[in-house]
Amino acid sequence: MLNEGDLAPDVTLQTADGGSIKLSQMLNHNLVLYFYPKDDTSGCTREAIDFSDALAAFEMEDTGILGVSKDSPKDHGKFIAKHQLKVPLATDADGLVCEAFGTWGEKSLYGRKYMGIDRATFLIGRDGRIARIWRKVRIPGHVQQVLEAARALKLAGQQAVAGQL
Repeated sequence: MLNEGDLAPDVTLQTADGGSIKLSQMLNHNLVLYFYPKDDTSGCTREAIDFSDALAAFEMEDTGILGVSKDSPKDHGKFIAKHQLKVPLATDADGLVCEAFGTWGEKSLYGRKYMGIDRATFLIGRDGRIARIWRKVRIPGHVQQVLEAARALKLAGQQAVAGQL
């Protein structure tokens, strides 16, 4: 299980356009990596729209956003188009990314048990370390919490640089 302060696993993600990117290649700024169960379901749609609506605010805090689920790149493309999402989405078809971040586990719905993605968000600093983790995310207010943490991470980075001068 990953903890705050740990190095984020340098996993390879499949992008919505069918390409791939290593997590370390995305760390030219801080990064919000959020895991969600399924495209175009009510909670996942609300979360993606909320992150999309706040994208400019995150960019002002030098923070990118990437959503991850097991949906195919084609499904991601439809989801992005249908809801006019601004945040990029990545596919974890083989489940290795979810395993590495500890977001794959047993779930229960109406007494039926099954394996699935637990909704979780990771704020990763430029140094590749996990600054904050939110597990078992509740969607209302979540994006604002993550934005405040991104703002604090940016400020801490600025203070560290100023202290080195």
